[in-house]
Amino acid sequence: MTTIDTNMQTTSKGWTIGLWAAQALLAAMFLMAGFMKLTSAPADMVAMGMLWAENAPVALIRFIGTAEVLGAIGLILPAATRIMPQLTKLAAAGLAVIMVLAAGLHISRGEFEVVPMNVVLFALAIFVIWGRSRKAPITPRG
Repeated sequence: MTTIDTNMQTTSKGWTIGLWAAQALLAAMFLMAGFMKLTSAPADMVAMGMLWAENAPVALIRFIGTAEVLGAIGLILPAATRIMPQLTKLAAAGLAVIMVLAAGLHISRGEFEVVPMNVVLFALAIFVIWGRSRKAPITPRG
């Protein structure tokens, strides 16, 4: 006799595509931003419009860049390989925290024009966490 588990949740292709698109967009944004923080001099960053870098310690700039690059890798690699895919949600959570802190910094400096981008990236990170937890979780390789 065959039984069918009616509690199994099926994932629609749309959710999967949407989540991969969000992960790819977030990864691209944070990879570019992180790489720039790792390779650019603070004066060059200020010239590009990142005024906060003028008074920030270089070690802090490099730390943020490293966190962003690792977060970008964490959004894609564990999910794509299905090796410890729960790390994808943790990477998204880390990037969400970075965006909250970045928004706080920009608000405290009166740089309100940057905050909408922080909010969008935060929302995308939260979407990835929610989607990979509820709508389209990735099963580990087994």
